[in-house]
Formats: sequence, C-alpha cells, structure tokens
Amino acid sequence: MDRARRNRTAIAAALLVAAATLLGACGFQPVYGERQAAGAATLATIEIDRIEDRSGQQLRALLRTRLAPKGPAGRPLYRLSVTLTESKSELAIRRDESATRANLSLSAAFTLTRLPPNPPGSVTRSAVSTNSYNILDSDFATLNAENDARKRALRSLAEEIRLRVATAINNPTVFAVPTPKPPPKTLPKTLR
Repeated sequence: MDRARRNRTAIAAALLVAAATLLGACGFQPVYGERQAAGAATLATIEIDRIEDRSGQQLRALLRTRLAPKGPAGRPLYRLSVTLTESKSELAIRRDESATRANLSLSAAFTLTRLPPNPPGSVTRSAVSTNSYNILDSDFATLNAENDARKRALRSLAEEIRLRVATAINNPTVFAVPTPKPPPKTLPKTLR
C-alpha cells in the first residue's frame, strides 16, 4: 500500500471515530441498537384497543405481532388507540375515460396514553401509506390487486406506528399532560 492510501485510510478511520463520539454525546440512540431488549419489553406493555372494520382487525393483529412478538406483558402500562381511514383515487385514465391504475391510501391517527402508575399523559400522531395497483379487465383480478395493495399498506402502517410509539416511549417529554376540568360551579347556600 502506498503512503497516500494509508493516509486516506487513517483519515477515514479518524473521521469515523469522531462521528461515533459526536453521535454518542448528543444523546443519539439507534432504534435497533443494544437497547432493543429493554425497548421490546416496554413495547410489550402496550394494550391495543379494537380497531373498526376488517382492515382495522388486520392492522391490530400486525401491531400485536410487532409490539409484542412474545406475547403481551402481564400489566399494560400504555394504551394505543387507532382510527383507520381508507381512500382510493384513480390514475392513468384512458381515452374512453376508464382508469388503468389506482392509488389506495390508508391513514391512521393514533393516540398512545400512559396508564398508572406512570404519570398521566398522551401523545397523538398519524401515519399514511399509499400503494398503487392495476385496474384490470377482470373484476376478480382487480379485487385481488386492491387487496394486495391494502395488505402492503397495513404492513407499512404497522411498522411506522411501532417506530413512532417506540420513539415516544423513549422520549417521555412528548407526552402531553391532560388539562384538568374545572370543578363544577356551585351556588352559595344563600342562593339555593
């Protein structure tokens, strides 16, 4: 190896060490790093509310698999509520005004709520997944293509929700504390 190449290798190694040091100093923690075991145990304490419709049932099953692959923990510390909406839009219109392609968009609005003994609080986020499919001459084939696009979108949403929930749990400052309701006004005894 010539001298110039050794110098480039040494500089690259020094930059790599400096970057790793800086990332560690700024509080950066990789999602899939060494802390994954503790994160997995915490994710297993999330109770997932029922989600409406067949797509909601499938999303709930995917979330249960991703959040607690070994099964839920004994006592839930968090509750996850998800609202799922679906929309379709046709693309690639032919001259006869029939579509040959469509987009299927699924959006999930979700709220993660801390349960006792944790301090009260909740965080609300949303995720969207859009998948395309072909509109074919056969209705059956088109229905299969649409169902496949829906399954891809649900898998994508489940993974996105898992990542956002894990991020929220690792950063408890994002939880909004619910505002207490004012006590009901009572009339003084003399006015009753």
